[in-house]
Amino acid sequence: MHGAGLDFPRMGDSSERRPILVLQHAGSEPPGVYEDELLHRRVAFARVVLDEDEELPDWRAYAGIVAMGGAMSVYDEAEHPWLVGEKRLIAEAVGADVPYWGVCLGAQLLAASLGARVSRGAQAELGVLPVQLTAAAAEDPVFAGLPASFQTLQWHSETYELPPGAVQLARSSSYEQQAFVVGRAYALQFHLEVDSALAGEWMGVSEFVDELQQLHGEGAPAALLAQVGAAEHESVRLARELFSRWLLDVVGLQETPA
Repeated sequence: MHGAGLDFPRMGDSSERRPILVLQHAGSEPPGVYEDELLHRRVAFARVVLDEDEELPDWRAYAGIVAMGGAMSVYDEAEHPWLVGEKRLIAEAVGADVPYWGVCLGAQLLAASLGARVSRGAQAELGVLPVQLTAAAAEDPVFAGLPASFQTLQWHSETYELPPGAVQLARSSSYEQQAFVVGRAYALQFHLEVDSALAGEWMGVSEFVDELQQLHGEGAPAALLAQVGAAEHESVRLARELFSRWLLDVVGLQETPA
């Protein structure tokens, strides 16, 4: 387990002082801009990299949970046995009203952990593409005030049904489900957290490059980097704004930026 930020307090301290738990499913898929915001605000966090066989901790020690993306499906339990324990952790923590922020696979894991079906979409959604907010997003403490539509990186071929009690926050032309909230748990299918630096690292991962080229042709990696670069001024600002609202208004953290 890896950590950064402030010293970890003892269990039993107020949620404002406990660290954030980051569930990272692959070394190449960190929280990106969201991690930048944690560091900027000097928020303590502990990172568990699940595909490196790091053990899941007791979720009760944390003020909130951030679950990132990954190439696996939520149902790939035979190949990735830790998915069983992770889904149990998410269900227990969210059931106990622990704030949650799930991205891509992390969004699908939230849906599955709460009893909703995750399935393959009609086609992969891969590229910098528009997302539209729902009317309900205008009433949400995290999403309120955002543009009605914005450009963001998409990289997925699966989708989810809304779990019981969830409120849909965003959709796209290809995938009806792009974001939802249930209680203090948020799910985002899209990758606002990926800036040019992280996208460049992804283009060094052969599996990512192969997937891109199979879907969009040989020039796809360079085209994607250009798309991310063109959109990142807005996407980075939106990522930090959204995640800050979740940290301050949902988790209740009050750390002063460094």
